[in-house]
Amino acid sequence: MRVNFQVPILRSKIGVIGAGAWGTAIAQVVAEKGHHVDLWVYEQEVAEEINRLHENMRYLPGVRLSSRIRATTDLAEAVQKKEYLLLVPPSPFLLKITSGISSLPDITKGRPIIAVFTKGFIPDEGGRPRLILEAMEEHLPPFYKDNLVYVSGPSHAEEVGRGKLTGLISASKNPKHSIKVRNLLTSHRLLVFSSLDTIGVQVSAAIKNVIAIAFGVLDALIETGSEFVGDNTESLLLAAGLNEIQALGTAMGSTHPETFTSIAGVGDLDVTCRSKYGRNRRFGREILLKNILRPFKDIDDLIRNISRLDYLPEGVFAATHAHTLAKTYNLRLPIIRSVYRILNKEDQPVDIIEDLLVKLLTRTRNTGLIERFRDRFLKD
Repeated sequence: MRVNFQVPILRSKIGVIGAGAWGTAIAQVVAEKGHHVDLWVYEQEVAEEINRLHENMRYLPGVRLSSRIRATTDLAEAVQKKEYLLLVPPSPFLLKITSGISSLPDITKGRPIIAVFTKGFIPDEGGRPRLILEAMEEHLPPFYKDNLVYVSGPSHAEEVGRGKLTGLISASKNPKHSIKVRNLLTSHRLLVFSSLDTIGVQVSAAIKNVIAIAFGVLDALIETGSEFVGDNTESLLLAAGLNEIQALGTAMGSTHPETFTSIAGVGDLDVTCRSKYGRNRRFGREILLKNILRPFKDIDDLIRNISRLDYLPEGVFAATHAHTLAKTYNLRLPIIRSVYRILNKEDQPVDIIEDLLVKLLTRTRNTGLIERFRDRFLKD
């Protein structure tokens, strides 16, 4: 797809909701293009720091922020009188924020185009996982149905904030809105492509975090000198994980198979699994290297007490929802199942690799390697 780098820049007022690393980086991207940004911050001290020092030292240290970014703790102030509203909070807080802005005058009139950067699933009152746009539409005025934009891609905030060349997908059922958000974000260092496949892009964004936890466990196994795993195994896990993403995305209604081979699918999966900045990869490593799950009874206890960690691995939430969806659609997704069972204290971390071996080797009845692997690690 051809990208127009000569997009005319019309100065706009932008509201960015969420001042974590990713929200701050997105605010920086649009501010550097000349737009004025009101950045909603939950913590008063972080807001004061951004306005005084032009740096978010808690979530994106080392990045000098544009003077066009103004931080505020007033949600209504960040939303009102904006042409675009960019929502970037963690998934557990997205619906509360959406409900909080739904009755504001500009939202009731459908004035700002709303783009969402949050990755994951959101459960309904009965616990049924839903895609983010679907859940949000139920809490927004009717105008926003099929008009929301979902933005994703291989994009660690630490690099986007520092101007590293990056690609994103802007997906919407409304192609005009997709293009408008694409033009808003596109710069000489940020390439943005349009898509109509909102389901495929959302599923890819959520499930890649689950696969990255498995990848982190594998990475830790390699570091500890396992004779059974190496670089080849990492690529095996990456490919098998992509297959699971595509299987679930297709079952949920993805409209474009090429989504999974694009930057929204394989691109985002690769960077999340391999980058030093990946929180989910870090979490997977620490499961094995630091026994980080020891204080928690099961996955529900982990989710309730996730604040005990000094970072937020979104894959923990996505794992439980993906496990439920696999049952709903009668899908056999061994990596997702294994990550869920490890977080739920039903399996050991090495079972991720055993699941891969079982999947690939039982067809040839080569059970000897499986038994050697199991005996080697269970004895440890």
